[in-house]
Amino acid sequence: MKAVCFIIDTSVTGAQLPRHLRTIYQAATNHPACTLQVTSLHRDPRLKQMEQRFDAHCTTLPETALGARLNHAAAASQAEWLVFALHATALPVTLWVAMFPMLDSYAVDAVVLGSNEPTLPARLLQRFLATTLQSPPYIAVRRTWLERLGGFDPDLDRSALHDFLQRLHACPTRIHTLTTNDATASPGAA
Repeated sequence: MKAVCFIIDTSVTGAQLPRHLRTIYQAATNHPACTLQVTSLHRDPRLKQMEQRFDAHCTTLPETALGARLNHAAAASQAEWLVFALHATALPVTLWVAMFPMLDSYAVDAVVLGSNEPTLPARLLQRFLATTLQSPPYIAVRRTWLERLGGFDPDLDRSALHDFLQRLHACPTRIHTLTTNDATASPGAA
């Protein structure tokens, strides 16, 4: 399996952070090539406990925007695949287990996890109406594509996620969507 780094920011997941860490940790126990990075604006004593419990690496970057924190975590990792939490919803272990085989394929550049991908007309309407794309819970991106897109905008905070998704969809990226229904429908297909 290719090296995978899960990147989670405490401002994105909020109080759901322990759930995110637990499900990822459970799914990654059979995959030694997985690492877990947690970024935060403020040092919290609970992060130290979570760091030890879930074998995560926590980085505190005060007075930085979300885009800069995510870029810092991506640069600190040498993994070929980077998996970013995009909002507070934690995903089930079955979805992570279904995702791992996809990352070994060269036919996929990104995997959207946990929600259905908006159709092209829906994305065009959102752009026309100047609304943001609805964020899926997670997105896995091949490092080369993250670098081609220039990473997250380091000056943007919460809108950095939507900006990145719009740029990802604007490129000829091979994006696969994996929902909970896909993971439960074919657990042996992986």
